[in-house]
Amino acid sequence: MDGPNKAGSRESFVGFDEDPYMATAPVPEMTRVYQTIFCDSTRWEGYRPRDGDIIVASSYKAGTTWTQAICGALIFQSPDPPAPLDDISPWLDSTFEPIDVVLGRLEEMRHRRYIKTHLPLTAIPYYDNVRYLVVARDGRDVWLSLWNHLGNMRPEFIEKLAKNPPQPGITLPPMAETLGEAFDEWISRAHFPWERDGYPVWSHHHHAQTWWDCRHLDNILITHFADMLDDLDGQMRRIAAFLDIPSGDANWPSLVRSVTFGEMKKHAEQRAPGGNRGHWKDNASFFHQGRNQRWREVLTDEQIERYESTIRELMEPGLVRWMLREEGSLDPKAL
Repeated sequence: MDGPNKAGSRESFVGFDEDPYMATAPVPEMTRVYQTIFCDSTRWEGYRPRDGDIIVASSYKAGTTWTQAICGALIFQSPDPPAPLDDISPWLDSTFEPIDVVLGRLEEMRHRRYIKTHLPLTAIPYYDNVRYLVVARDGRDVWLSLWNHLGNMRPEFIEKLAKNPPQPGITLPPMAETLGEAFDEWISRAHFPWERDGYPVWSHHHHAQTWWDCRHLDNILITHFADMLDDLDGQMRRIAAFLDIPSGDANWPSLVRSVTFGEMKKHAEQRAPGGNRGHWKDNASFFHQGRNQRWREVLTDEQIERYESTIRELMEPGLVRWMLREEGSLDPKAL
């Protein structure tokens, strides 16, 4: 394949919601540039795919690191990864390292590559010979985890990123001082003009919609964070099948056990992105509590109602029902 598709947008997908399997179903195309002190989508311009590459493309705090750990266990067929996460599964669009360093590391890899991004499908290249893994999650869980995540970053690490933004003038927007204020901003304010929510970063819901729009493609697999919590073995087998990796030998139970929340937290220095590079005040807190619906403890009834009404404006009905688990545990391709 000569290169990725590079034109089009959600706006060009009009009519897709009504019939996702129609003959004119969209092909992913790049239309947006995302640049913050944390990420730069233009770094994908240097990516050269290999057959079988895996892109772990979940939204922030939706299960990306967990999915990377699952990929590592499957690829290396071992409960113990051979190196820290950043060394074997880099976040390509992050600004944490110079892009030539990251691309050089990717080029030297001889194992099957699995690469992280948090970007929507409209901001990264799409290739037929690459597999894309996406985990969706109730946005309220994502927001609360993001709040804890940003609070766990070392101030000196944020200052370092802010001194070298992708473009002059890019800064980290000011953060709200309380949980309630932070949620109100996150659900009603956007950092990018084509989005409606997600402040101070980018929209979790826009991200989900771009991947949902193309769920009909055979090389895109979308799973739900709650399903992974409820049935890790089953979801891991589903991922293995999608990646054409066997899952039936005697070593399988140890692979599943190695990616449980407790094991991930126990080995946070190896398993957390930046865990061996001083990014976090506490590496184990990167994984925090690993459970859903903690937002019920902090959001008011009014905020919960506002969230549900807002996302029904931001996303198509089938995605809303599935993300909120109103459809239960179903394969998105069936909706």
